Amino acid sequence: MENLTKYEVEHIIELLNNGQALPEDYKYKLFPVKQKEYELVYGGKMRREDILANEDGVFPVPLQIEKTFNGKREQWKDGWKNIIAFGDNLQFLKTIYENKDPLIKNKVKGKVKLIYIDPPFGTGDEYDGSQGQRGYSAKTKGADFVEFIRRRVIVAKEILAHDGNFLMRIDYHFGDYVKVLLDEIFGKSNFKNEFTVNRVSKKGFANRTTFKAAKYPQATDKVFWYVKTDDYHFEIVKIPKEAEKEKWHSMDTMDINPKPRPRKILGKMMLAPTGRKWMFSQEKIDEMEKRGLIRLNSKGIPQYKVRNQDFELLDTNWTDIAGYSFLTGYPTENAEVLLDRIIRSFSQEGDIVMDFFGGSGTTAAVAEKLNRKWIVCDIGKLSFYTMQKRMLNIETSKSLENPKQQYGKPAKSFVTVNTGHYDLEKVFNLQNQEYCDFVMELFEVEPKKKTISGIQIDGEKKDGFNVIIWQYWKFKDSMVDEDYLHDLHSHIGTKAGKRVYIIAPASYVDFISDYYEIGNVRYYFLKVPYHIIRELHKVQFKKFRQPQSKSNVNDLEDAIGFHFMRQPEVKSELKEKNGLYHITIKKFLSDFSEEETERDMKNFESLAMVLIDKNFDGETFDMDAYYFAEDLLPKKKRKVDEEETENLKEELKHTNQIQLPPLPKNECGKKLMLIYVDIYGNEFKEEFKLKGK
Repeated sequence: MENLTKYEVEHIIELLNNGQALPEDYKYKLFPVKQKEYELVYGGKMRREDILANEDGVFPVPLQIEKTFNGKREQWKDGWKNIIAFGDNLQFLKTIYENKDPLIKNKVKGKVKLIYIDPPFGTGDEYDGSQGQRGYSAKTKGADFVEFIRRRVIVAKEILAHDGNFLMRIDYHFGDYVKVLLDEIFGKSNFKNEFTVNRVSKKGFANRTTFKAAKYPQATDKVFWYVKTDDYHFEIVKIPKEAEKEKWHSMDTMDINPKPRPRKILGKMMLAPTGRKWMFSQEKIDEMEKRGLIRLNSKGIPQYKVRNQDFELLDTNWTDIAGYSFLTGYPTENAEVLLDRIIRSFSQEGDIVMDFFGGSGTTAAVAEKLNRKWIVCDIGKLSFYTMQKRMLNIETSKSLENPKQQYGKPAKSFVTVNTGHYDLEKVFNLQNQEYCDFVMELFEVEPKKKTISGIQIDGEKKDGFNVIIWQYWKFKDSMVDEDYLHDLHSHIGTKAGKRVYIIAPASYVDFISDYYEIGNVRYYFLKVPYHIIRELHKVQFKKFRQPQSKSNVNDLEDAIGFHFMRQPEVKSELKEKNGLYHITIKKFLSDFSEEETERDMKNFESLAMVLIDKNFDGETFDMDAYYFAEDLLPKKKRKVDEEETENLKEELKHTNQIQLPPLPKNECGKKLMLIYVDIYGNEFKEEFKLKGK
């Protein structure tokens, strides 16, 4: 309080008594930030305390399980299910940090033994694919990138076990900034080491037909290693060596104080050469002779056999292995051999391993093969389905021990989860109590059941005011309208306070405004589906953005808040000709307007990608191919430059129909499944039953 004047103290008391929020300036006077020895200073940097208190506008959200795989076949004995989460990773991390959702409650927070992340590097650079083609560009850069990473690592540290390890891969552009950042978060003394890993191979450089010699090509990345405490787990990984030739060394060594002591060697008493002595005692020599480890060389000099080491110890130079791989075709896919080394070094069997920049799912795949539990998350639909496919088909992938053999085991039980992006139909099909639990989590309501004048109150908001969940299943022919509110008010009047919240489906709320006032009481509407109202959270929420071209696959994005899935309208046609299936998309219309421009999207401009399962089994989507919207335009119209995204949308807007690349009949099963994805992650799933199959 010493930083405050008398007037400021009086003003704070007055504001608190009136239930008003304190001005931002007071926060830093009441809770001053202790200056560190050094820190990274930049615009937009938030206090750690504010991030954890959700004052960055990002809130925990309920986790909606989409599907359970291998639920009855392969399970952990304790019932644990591995997790693939679709959604904003900061939201997901905060949900774990809050530790309330039934899926993760008391199972994850403080129990993750290894976190490994390889985020896009925030440089604006282009990253190559397997054949040197453009892979993706990391659009977010500068201070925005630094803060983007910082907020996530701050929450991740709280989730990490006290004896856990945190590793982050980064390239040369931002490595120094990230190092200072991680020193701030974990403490400089908790930095343990850094490793050098391959980015590309020398062969890759050599194969390039054009090369600008403005600088040496960047061939490596850094992996920073941090811990929370000195009680961390670490295990040295030994690298197998090729068989070596037999080695024999002389049995004598230098003698500082010469005292000739003969030894019986191969039946003969012998003295060491002048100024030297025998290395072993008589007992040791006798034992070595029995094992055939002693001989006389051609000059009659005693020698002992040196045991060849079948391994060598690792140092921090990991350029002996690949850093990236191209098993799935996903840009910047981490190599399994790299994650094998990391997971073996920094975790044990049964530990939880987490990667919240899931990408192609290498961390999950290797953790599965090494008998670890795993959690991965990504905001991209391509990543989500790539990871799902990888785990569904892991038994046919390569073994870690012997790449010439298959792994041969199915994945243990795992769930796919939506976080911040919900299937509304599933929400409304929940049992009544489950629905109530869901919406109370969604709107941060503390369950406190009571009755006021015969009216059931279900809980309280953080501001202390009462909440009523409108039971739509009881009043299917009714609405939350003026008649209902006046009837409600006639019973409770001001007994429930000056503010009452009513949670109800948006379609059942007959008001455009966010509240209705009767006397001195305001009745606020928390609509489902609906963005959380600004008065509560003071932010404009952002929807997920899905890329329309490969170049934008790993664009970094904050997707704040939540939204509900709105199925796009799709009309398509399948024809067979000359042993090929031809699919034409004749209409694609998303059920929303472009919020940023306030213009309707009336055609294909909202299409992000099409995913295909050529042999759909009627139950599980197993992706065989995917096409971005850009890939589906005629070649002369395709835009490859990031700056021309709007041009791409314009081309899509004026496209009347889209022809997918033909599918060979002999590659398809009895059914095809297509998933059409719009730029906000909404899906339309279409099944084709193939004739003659």
